[in-house]
Amino acid sequence: MAKSAPRIFVSHLAGTAVFDPNGDEVGRVRDLVAMLRVGRRPPRLLGLVVELATRRHIFLPITRVTGIESGQAITTGVLNVQRFEQRPTERLVLGEMLDRRVHLVETGEEVTVLDVSVRQLPARRDWEVDRVFVRKGKGGAFRRKGETLTVDWSAVDGFSLEEHGQGAESLLATFEQLRPADLANVLHHLTPKRRVEVAAALADDRLADVLEELPEDDQIEILGKLKEERAADVLEAMDPDDAADLLAELPEDDKERLLTLMQPDDAADVRRLMAYEERTAGGLMTTEPIVLRPDATVADALARVRKEDLSPALAAQVYVCRPPDETPTGKYLGTVHFQRLLRDPPYTLVGSIIDDDLRPLRPEAELPVVAGFFAAYDMVAAPVVDEGGSLLGAVTVDDVLDHMLPDDWRETEFHFQEGAGHGGG
Repeated sequence: MAKSAPRIFVSHLAGTAVFDPNGDEVGRVRDLVAMLRVGRRPPRLLGLVVELATRRHIFLPITRVTGIESGQAITTGVLNVQRFEQRPTERLVLGEMLDRRVHLVETGEEVTVLDVSVRQLPARRDWEVDRVFVRKGKGGAFRRKGETLTVDWSAVDGFSLEEHGQGAESLLATFEQLRPADLANVLHHLTPKRRVEVAAALADDRLADVLEELPEDDQIEILGKLKEERAADVLEAMDPDDAADLLAELPEDDKERLLTLMQPDDAADVRRLMAYEERTAGGLMTTEPIVLRPDATVADALARVRKEDLSPALAAQVYVCRPPDETPTGKYLGTVHFQRLLRDPPYTLVGSIIDDDLRPLRPEAELPVVAGFFAAYDMVAAPVVDEGGSLLGAVTVDDVLDHMLPDDWRETEFHFQEGAGHGGG
């Protein structure tokens, strides 16, 4: 880069695409790795944590970065695909520095770190963290008042100390647009302390979505660190089948205590799911599919399908049943697929266009049977109906895959050999 290269604030680098010299994207920046130094010398920037398309986090040494510009980073094209492992002497800039409470050296006043900048040293390939953007006043959840200013690294003190109760507002802002699965991957790679702090700062709905994408150990760890009332609220916001799977891993006393704190209707759905064996249609299903009466219209069905909180699999079809409209329903009549809803006039009654050729799944159907059903009929969701003909719920293809893949599939890449460590420093 040119000698006059400007400083770059790290919040602008979160999610930035990383390209090789040919212009092909190799991954996305998820964090920066720095090494603190003695005295007030600015930390040395060691490299970038890059998430590959396989979701593996690798370390890209800063010496292999030929340029960092607006919206992109350019690498020499030489990548070490070993999994990134943080060393004790290293700090994650986004994950551990943002939202930290430090002190201004001159006045001793407490400030909260909102951002930090990095710059390349003149005539060298070395980079360092040089400035800190802070807000005066004590930190607090989503506190926005207070004077902000940018100071040199040497003007603040406190980065080398272990901090308890560190906030997460600025870190979350850098990943605001991430999908739940991607944010879950970010959380998984944070230290346990930061993982819990960031999870605590997420809204209930957002945390629920992220928990559903995390490995089981991380789920249990985070839920166990929340206050019980908050934990119950998050469980209510989760899909009932995911909440049931998570609760099933807890000790019996903890499970019952959380179920008691949940809203009765939500707790009832979860209890019903927990009554089935895990690897059966009943254990896999969600109790919240789209249910319509036969006298509902195509327009009614499309309005329900449009709801943004529905997963694509659940929105792919609606189930037509006699009242009541919530599971378990009255008699299940059949399914109307989304494509059929698009072909018929809005005033058409859904009861007149149902597909009743396929036999629904029974709740006791085991996982291989369920998977075979999906493969044979190219389905993304399927109804689960009891012996009395009542709709109990629906199984979606993502739940089938979750239970067919290895337990650690969220942490496993299928294109590279497992490795350890990285080439930083």
